[in-house]
Amino acid sequence: MTGASVDALTGSSLASVIQHTLIAADVTHDRVVAHAEECLQWGFNAAMVSGTWVREVAAVLSGSSVLVASALDFPIVGITTPAGKAAEAAQLVADGAQQLDIGCQIGWLKSGRFDDFRDDIAGVVRASGVPIKVMLELPLLTKHEREAAVELAMEAGAAYLKNASSGAVEIANADSIRWLADRARDGVRVKASGGITTTATVTELVEAGASLVGTSAGIAIVQGTADEMTRSY
Repeated sequence: MTGASVDALTGSSLASVIQHTLIAADVTHDRVVAHAEECLQWGFNAAMVSGTWVREVAAVLSGSSVLVASALDFPIVGITTPAGKAAEAAQLVADGAQQLDIGCQIGWLKSGRFDDFRDDIAGVVRASGVPIKVMLELPLLTKHEREAAVELAMEAGAAYLKNASSGAVEIANADSIRWLADRARDGVRVKASGGITTTATVTELVEAGASLVGTSAGIAIVQGTADEMTRSY
């Protein structure tokens, strides 16, 4: 599968593939509202925020084309029980989330518990009823585990395959995105995440097959003002 048209990645078209992210322990009400307003101003695909702020962001974005996205079983993936993950997913959707990025049970995969790995994801898909993006943490997996993780995630109903949860696991790169895109079945897309800070990187990732990119440096990327000091998780 392929991502968006690379030729169109300028201005608002560039913003339209970015899920502008603000997830941190010290985020305040004023800052998260400002983040949602930034997403409206720049026309980002989505405002990605932690579950505790979904209601506030949904209120700001109500009636707009900017999606409300959130993440669970994150930033350390695979530490939430399947029941807890499904329950939280349902609550986040009730609060206004329209897409969810979720961690998966890497330890179960490595233990050969493939059915449990798949069912954990499927439980969130069923409970939420919204597109689910699975953070596969590719650098932590062997070649065989990578192949299994992709197939099991798709069997579970994942809408998106994601290379990693953040730059702490992998800096998003064309090789990983192309690898996922080559394996994505019809209707399944790819999201790139991890340390994305420049327009050139976004273009490269989309060219490799990403439909979406997640970054906390969305404004600098769209403005073209990112430099060596720009950071993104």
